This record gives sequence, C-alpha cells and structure tokens, in this order.
Amino acid sequence: MQHIIDRFISYVTIDTESDANSETTPSTAKQWDLANKLVEELKAIGMQDVTIDDKSYIMATLPSNVVHEVPTIGFVSHFDTTPDFTGANVKPQIIPNYDGKDIILNVEQNIILSPSYFKDLLLYKGQTLITTDGTTLLGADDKAGITEIMTAMEFLINNPEIKHGKIRVGFTPDEEIGRGAHHFDVEKFGADWAYTMDGSQVGELEYENFNAAGAKITFKGKSVHPGYAKGKMINSILIANDFINALPKGETPQETRGYEGFFHVNHLTGGIEESVLELIIRDHSKKKFEKRKELIEKIANKINKKFAKQFGEDIVVAEINDQYYNMKEKVVPVKYIVDIAEKAMKEVNVKPLIKPIRGGTDGCQLSYKGLPCPNIFAGGHNFHGKYEYVPVESMQKAVEVIVKIAELTSMPNFGLEQPKTKKTK
Repeated sequence: MQHIIDRFISYVTIDTESDANSETTPSTAKQWDLANKLVEELKAIGMQDVTIDDKSYIMATLPSNVVHEVPTIGFVSHFDTTPDFTGANVKPQIIPNYDGKDIILNVEQNIILSPSYFKDLLLYKGQTLITTDGTTLLGADDKAGITEIMTAMEFLINNPEIKHGKIRVGFTPDEEIGRGAHHFDVEKFGADWAYTMDGSQVGELEYENFNAAGAKITFKGKSVHPGYAKGKMINSILIANDFINALPKGETPQETRGYEGFFHVNHLTGGIEESVLELIIRDHSKKKFEKRKELIEKIANKINKKFAKQFGEDIVVAEINDQYYNMKEKVVPVKYIVDIAEKAMKEVNVKPLIKPIRGGTDGCQLSYKGLPCPNIFAGGHNFHGKYEYVPVESMQKAVEVIVKIAELTSMPNFGLEQPKTKKTK
C-alpha cells in the first residue's frame, strides 16, 4: 500500500493546472514538470519505446510476452488538473482506518469533510483515505489514473508469468480544458482499443457520455447617465439576466442526474456597455443536444428582435462550439471491449457500476479519432475542489483491474463466453 501512496503523492504535489485561455500545448509550462518525471519513471520501471513529443504527449510500450497474435491494447490518463480550483502547493493528508466520522481538513479555516454531506465517504469506512488540507484540490483527477497505470505496468514487468499482449500507455496534457486528445497521435499509439482510467467511484465502467458544447454569449448596451437614462440606456447586464431566465428551469447540473442534460452558466462578466456570458451545453441524446443549441439561438434571436429598432443591430451575439460527442456510437460496435473490462472487475471482486458519464474524458474524442476507449474508475471523489479524496484501496483495485484486462486480452476469445471478432495490428 505504501508504494502506491508514495507514488501518488509524488505526482499530486507537482502543480499541473491547465489554462483554457492559453493557446499553447500544453497550456501551462508547469505541466512539463510532471511530464518529464513520468518519462523518466517509465524508463526506470522497464517500459520500452518511451517517447514524449513537443506538446508533452507521452507514450510507452510493454511488449507482449506471448507467441500468439493478441490485440494491442492501451491505457490512457491525463496529468493536468482543472483550473476550477487551485492545484498549487497540494498538501495531501493520509487518513488510515477511516472511522466514518467527520474529517477536519483545515482547523484554522474550519473546513470539514463530512459524511453527513458527502455520503459516499461511508462506503470506505475502515479504509485509508488521502484528502486535501482544505486549501487546494487533490489531483486524483487524474493522477490516480496515472498512478494505477504506472503501478500495473511495473507489476506486469516484475511478474512475467502473467501473460499479456502488447500494451501501450499514454499520458496527456490539457484534458481538463477539453484538449487532451486534440494532438494525440492515434496511429502512432497503435492500439486496437484503449481504456481511460479517469472515472470516480470504485467499479465505475462507462462507455456513454454527454454530447458537449460551449457557448459564449455577448450582450451589448448603451451607457447613459442614470439621471437622464429614460428611454436611452440599455443595460447589457440586465439583458444577460433576461437571457439566463429564459433558459429552462430545472435543467441545471444541480437539478439533473443520469441521462438528463443541462445548461450550465459558469461565467458572467460585464458592465452596462457589454457583458459576456459563458455556459456549457450537455446532453446524452444527440437529438436533444441539437435542440439545446437551437434554443440558445432562438433566445438570442428573440432578444435581438425586441431591441432591433432601439439598438439598430444585433444586441446579442451567440457563438456555439461543439466540444465532444457521445462515445457510445463508436464503442457499441465493439462492445466486447466493455465486456472484457466488466469481466476483469468481477474476477478481482469489484462490482461493476455501468452508467453514463455525466461529463467527458479523453476517451470521448479518441473514440471518434478511431481508438474506441471506454472509461474505468480511478477511485477519487469530489473532483475539482477542496473536498476531493481518494481511498487507497480503490487505487489498488484499479491496478488489479488493469492487470486482469491485460491477462484476459491474451486469452482465447478474451476469456469471454462467446467468441468475439478481434482486430489485430
């Protein structure tokens, strides 16, 4: 257990926060700090063909140790952390034998991780938890995934009696700002399929995700002295407020679950002359996803029509950009890759929790680039904030799942009951 704790802490204490406003890849220079460390570590544990390109994408190979043809599989995780909450100066806390009670993260600021609010904590009573100190995020998203992949590869190298085919490992930057797969060279990676280790609770197995888009709405106005503003002033902040109020009630992240989509207003800045609203659009259904984008345009057009005579031009400008799509379309034709992961979990005594992702992973985009890529749990909870934590036992189980997937893939019919068509490279 201590080995996996030490490895994880060595990763999370390196700040790798990404930046959506940057145009470089990686978006922040500090991501190179962990990237370069990972390259050296991959070499040290005995991985082959270790490469890092000029955009910090890392790839490495564990060669096959069987003589028969076996598909090449991959495991992928990202090393950046979200810009939603600071990842600088992370000070992890180890909570052995968790007693099911409140965990005081920070005495001075009275920050408490409580099972009365975060009920999932009670699933891990008696286990070892790694938490934050209440002032930063932890970075289990997705340094837990990197820890698990690295540990699993090291285990396979040290235990050559476990048979497996060729395995490719990929670590990416900038996943948290939606760019993790943008420069991922699928052809160079050379896997028939892969798995992202980027889920949450132990047992999660996902091959459906949101269709996603981002919208930037600019509202214009006219500033006039408030004492003489009658019939003249146009306050862009109030128009932005009207726009927000025109969105469907109850279709927000905090009021939806499962397959339910939403609009999420996540940023608003401005003054009388101009305000800018940023929001994200999510839905599992492609049809509903398109309807949501159409609604944004419809609301904008309605406001423009209302102010057409007074303002003389469009007072609202809506820019909508698709971000990623539901991987289900690409994974279902090769559903056996999900079945292999499900069987692997069962064989290491993990109950599979197959459900849609209420978000996205690198695997979403990779699936559309020709690399089908379901998502497997990494074990962390409460990502992107100070209440983030990860049970060490969950990371250990993820390592076991990776090893078992590698083993099953080398077996006839992948160890599944029915023969499956398999593609090899």
